[in-house]
Amino acid sequence: MKHLLSNLSIQVNEKIYIKNPESSDLGRRIIEGGIDLLEKVGFDDFTFNKLAKNIKSTEASIYRYFESKHKFLLFLTSWYWGWMEYQLVFRLANIISPEDRLERALRLLTEKVHEQGCYSHINELKLHKIVISESSKAYLTREVDQENKEGVFAGYKQLVERVSNIILEMNPGYKYPHMLISTVIEGAHHQRFFAEPLPRLTDEVEGSDAITEFYREMVFKSIQPGIPEEPPERLKES
Repeated sequence: MKHLLSNLSIQVNEKIYIKNPESSDLGRRIIEGGIDLLEKVGFDDFTFNKLAKNIKSTEASIYRYFESKHKFLLFLTSWYWGWMEYQLVFRLANIISPEDRLERALRLLTEKVHEQGCYSHINELKLHKIVISESSKAYLTREVDQENKEGVFAGYKQLVERVSNIILEMNPGYKYPHMLISTVIEGAHHQRFFAEPLPRLTDEVEGSDAITEFYREMVFKSIQPGIPEEPPERLKES
């Protein structure tokens, strides 16, 4: 899969950038250096001035590719979701059972990411850490409605849609497939983040990836048919 992925070009919505950074050596240096800097200092302390110094270029040259650091973060997160979707397609190819496909999909969405080296200018492990800690800042903004209309979040939505469709194969009557899968993705990110600075907010299970197993168990139990659609009368009254 590593060889196949390395030959794929992840498409990012052209409204995010001024000039496609994948199209030039400087652009790829901006991506590589930006990932290194963001992973090190975080989005709040990240500036194009600092990035320019790190890659031995000029701030003006970076602005020829991105109009703001927000757009740069959008580029990285959009690329990440596209990369995840490609991996999902490969993992599910020729797998007939929807249960097996859902199992594989949930592991991809929740497991730890390891550096694969598929792309010379993108460290997948560092990018994953950025997505965990910073990706919500890409859409928790006042511009989210307009950016959504421009299709900026299409990659994320397509990924959720693919896995939601597997759930509907297993239980066509399940009413919350998109909500469930987006909760799995965001929740798994939160749990990965909690693991180091706030370990009392998560759990460890020896010999197991507790986060992946927790969300696997949650999803398979949630989509089982026969769960009451209405709360018991005693709960309604309270």
